[in-house]
Amino acid sequence: MSGRLNFVLVVALVLCALSLVNAQYQSRRLFIELERAQALARQLDIEWSQLQLDQSTLGLHARIEALARRDLNMVPVTHERTQYLTVGNK
Repeated sequence: MSGRLNFVLVVALVLCALSLVNAQYQSRRLFIELERAQALARQLDIEWSQLQLDQSTLGLHARIEALARRDLNMVPVTHERTQYLTVGNK
């Protein structure tokens, strides 16, 4: 009788040990996934900050005006060049 009980206890011990090994493996795998996701989040945060900086730089009024003058040959409006349209006098 004690031989049979010892066998059942050994089987239960082996199953518990295998369960423990599986749980540790899953834990390590999930930890690695978490680290990768956190690294990706940090990288995306850095990229977002860079894009916000680029957007603020590209949207500056002085830069837009300089590009308009240089690339489109635009000049500021003066009173001499302004034409006013009025509704026809009847």
